[in-house]
Amino acid sequence: MSQVMTKYREILRLTALGLSQRNIIQSIGVSQKTIVKVQRRALELHISWPLDESLTDVALEKLMFPKEHKTCSNKRMPDFNYIQKELLRNGVNKKLLWTEYLEECRQSGDEPLMYSQFCYYIQQDEQKRRATMHINRKPGEQIEVDWAGDPAQITDPETGEIIPAFLFVGVMTYSQYPYVEAFINEKQRAWITAHVHMYEYFGGVARILVPDNTKTAVIHNNDWYNQELNTIYHEMAEHYNTAIIPARVRAPKDKPNAEGSVGVISTWITAALRNEQFFSLAELNQAIHKKLKEFVNRPFQKKEGTRYEIFRDEELPLLAKLPATPYELVEWKQATVQFNYHISVDGMLYSVPYEFIKRKVDVRVTDTVIEIFYNHNRIASHHRLYGRKGQYSTITEHMPADHQAYLEWNGDRFRKWAERIGTNTFRIVNAILASQRVEQQSYRSCMGLLKLADKYSAQRLEAACRKALSYTASPSYKSIKNILAAGQDKTDTESQVPDTASTQNKHAITRGADYYRR
Repeated sequence: MSQVMTKYREILRLTALGLSQRNIIQSIGVSQKTIVKVQRRALELHISWPLDESLTDVALEKLMFPKEHKTCSNKRMPDFNYIQKELLRNGVNKKLLWTEYLEECRQSGDEPLMYSQFCYYIQQDEQKRRATMHINRKPGEQIEVDWAGDPAQITDPETGEIIPAFLFVGVMTYSQYPYVEAFINEKQRAWITAHVHMYEYFGGVARILVPDNTKTAVIHNNDWYNQELNTIYHEMAEHYNTAIIPARVRAPKDKPNAEGSVGVISTWITAALRNEQFFSLAELNQAIHKKLKEFVNRPFQKKEGTRYEIFRDEELPLLAKLPATPYELVEWKQATVQFNYHISVDGMLYSVPYEFIKRKVDVRVTDTVIEIFYNHNRIASHHRLYGRKGQYSTITEHMPADHQAYLEWNGDRFRKWAERIGTNTFRIVNAILASQRVEQQSYRSCMGLLKLADKYSAQRLEAACRKALSYTASPSYKSIKNILAAGQDKTDTESQVPDTASTQNKHAITRGADYYRR
């Protein structure tokens, strides 16, 4: 999904949350000019959040700015940090730096900006550098989150191995009311799970979420003004209807309470538990929550009340309500549609419309649902399969018409059809259906016999089956096919009903569908 298109949607969402333009800039890194432009255009078109589910990002961009072209999207951007340093040197100007920038683009094969564009982006960067960030710490407005520096410890009960347990810390900015939970690692699943549990613990959602520049939150953190949120983290924020404003790199003032609480938590929780031994993560978290309860009910040293009392009385009433269901962790994968119009996800196979064979698709995976997207449009959705590998989830409408007809057949229907052909055909169909561990695996061979009846006539098929049974008790479809192709059945057929064989063959192709349904 393109970054630009995502930001159109996000600007509308954050505007609906009541965030200021400054906060929106801090959250998604776009210019104030872009925000104003999108907000004005949305008013003109009467577009408001939430958007219609059918309105894709591509459609949203075309709707809002149908004639606009992003001429600079594929062009190499200058190194703004380098440019700002160089402009401080005597005799260095933008024209000289642009000339050097052109040469770098030529050597690397990148498309350069025009001089006017080059100057424009430098000016935008200068304006951002002059801007100062001030976070208003209002009750219920903001949560700061981070991983604590020093991990706790778990002892493996079987080996005695010491395993580190990493502490997630979430702090209500105003009351300094914290949430703490230990995890076995700092990966994305732990990060998202920690947020879900934190919101449940707080009993509501603050408007703003301030994370550290961890990779589970921010994809690009080399430029604070052009950060891109992790896709799954962004989806989680949308689910809870909150805005993410990442802290600047090496700027602890952006989230002073989380930074400060880390030290406090280390003293009052991890240090207090240093002489205790824990043999599971659940055991450790139980002890952490006990210490946490003691901590939040301790009186402040320099002001009245406790963290819990201030949170309960001043912040909790201002928090937005939790969504009806907790956020379900999402994983995005890519897959190629196979010739059987299925994709493979964790050893299970899910169908897509057959028109997408050999196309690369994006797959959204949750614990319960598999959603498949092509060019940002959802083309299929399945309940997630568990258990034995190699299971299929196939939607009939995804299949070609001839394959859909194949689905109408089952073992009983094949037996009834064979019985109408003759005793020998029935014996062979029974043998074929019993030859595989799973009956459905034999349907293709049975369907092949049906096609042979269409091609050669039902009478000849019966004669071929009789001849095959004279050789073996379990003939294969291939052996029947070879007998018919070689005409080895004709002697038996002619000797039995010489006067009607040709007539039967003549009318074999005119039986119609009802013949096979009886």
